[in-house]
Amino acid sequence: MTPRQSLLAEAAKRILITDGAFGTEIQNWKLSEADYAGNLGLAKDQKGNNDILALSKPEVPETIHRAYFEAGADIAETNTFSANIISQADYGAEALVKEINIQSARLARRIADEYQARDGRPRFVAGAVGPTNKTLSLSPDVNDPGFREIDFDYLKAVYREQIDALLEGGADFILIETVFDTLNAKAGIMAAIEAGDSLRRDVPIMLSMTLTDLSGRNLSGHTVEAFWHAVRHAKPVTIGLNCSFGAEQLRPHVKTLAGIADTLIMVYPNAGLPNELGQYDEMPETTAGLVKEWADAGQVNILGGCCGSTPAHIAEIARAVAGLPPRALPKPPVVTRLAGLEPMTMAG
Repeated sequence: MTPRQSLLAEAAKRILITDGAFGTEIQNWKLSEADYAGNLGLAKDQKGNNDILALSKPEVPETIHRAYFEAGADIAETNTFSANIISQADYGAEALVKEINIQSARLARRIADEYQARDGRPRFVAGAVGPTNKTLSLSPDVNDPGFREIDFDYLKAVYREQIDALLEGGADFILIETVFDTLNAKAGIMAAIEAGDSLRRDVPIMLSMTLTDLSGRNLSGHTVEAFWHAVRHAKPVTIGLNCSFGAEQLRPHVKTLAGIADTLIMVYPNAGLPNELGQYDEMPETTAGLVKEWADAGQVNILGGCCGSTPAHIAEIARAVAGLPPRALPKPPVVTRLAGLEPMTMAG
């Protein structure tokens, strides 16, 4: 059974659980510069480069993966949100991008397989691909709206390097997450499709949009519905929302997406909104109660957490939705659906 088939089979039985935040969990270790840098001999300081820990201190991501699996997670997301040459350039670690992704995926794969061997329940690895700190849709220069720091083909190549390495390391899926720019996501999609073509196998894509305001748009201006229309051609195994806000603020947008997408819905919100110090105070029971409302309404297939969430949040979410039926996939009528910033449907 392929990873896509296996995930769909498991998701037909129950609501699945993905993991929670990595960055805030890493912060709890209070690592020093020496911990991050290890013996890699890089010229720039590495403190804050969470992805590099796969090479310099792998016991940190390993411990976090284990904590989430112990909490009930079915899916491990690799610690590779910024493991691309654009983001790693800030740390002078561009040459290590391939190795970071391979080792991160191997680490998650090994632990996932270990937990699956214990009880026979399938565990999956999603290769996490972040948006980078560049945008294809918007100019960083207010005086030159047409200027772009990078172009589509370059970003596609950046993503391709990361995706190839994640697949080599054993990732089941490619998770293009925290999508603030739909065009960036399309570069990632094209890279993942080409990677699959090169390997002559299906590479399932997971897509997760992040909203920048309560009206339900991302930074490039697309609504949730327009985003779905823009990416549906890629046949993603999941579509959903992450980061953005807490579950309470995402409620109407989850409902919208659940009603139109003929694939699995995966949502992993922040643990509420940050306080004035940037900390997340929402208790696990609160988060779990809020996401359970989506489960009760038949709107979700996979749940987890983003910024501020912990293994305790994931454990509470798993308990809250245990035994609840998963969302049934809708069968929308076949019509032409297009996407500008708003969706457009050509009927009849």
